Amino acid sequence: MTIEKMKELLESGEGLTIEYKACQNGIYDDVYETVCSFSNRYGGYIIMGADDDGNPLGIKKSLMSKMKMDFVNNLNNPDKMSPTLYLEIEEIEYEPDVLLMWVFVPPAATVVKCVNRIYDRNEPGDMDITD
Repeated sequence: MTIEKMKELLESGEGLTIEYKACQNGIYDDVYETVCSFSNRYGGYIIMGADDDGNPLGIKKSLMSKMKMDFVNNLNNPDKMSPTLYLEIEEIEYEPDVLLMWVFVPPAATVVKCVNRIYDRNEPGDMDITD
């Protein structure tokens, strides 16, 4: 991931394949719902450390390692994600002292569930389509 590509993603706005998550103090549960919905549709990019408008907020450097470890552990926890997922995750220094976490979620060959719920991606966001 280059700074130029990150800037392009932040300027594109959220949509079917791009989602921004603030996550300044840790990874929120709705991130996993987005991972699930991207997996069940076209795939996509999640940028953590940015607000809903794509403004970079940053993630504290002291939290980044733990956040990445927690994220990977949850992706490999069958009670959280099923099947378990292996995603591309990068820490990007977008600006001095502004760290972002970039995640690429490819489309899955099978239906992915998050906490035994099925999510799909559409224009308004992630939709629970379990029922």
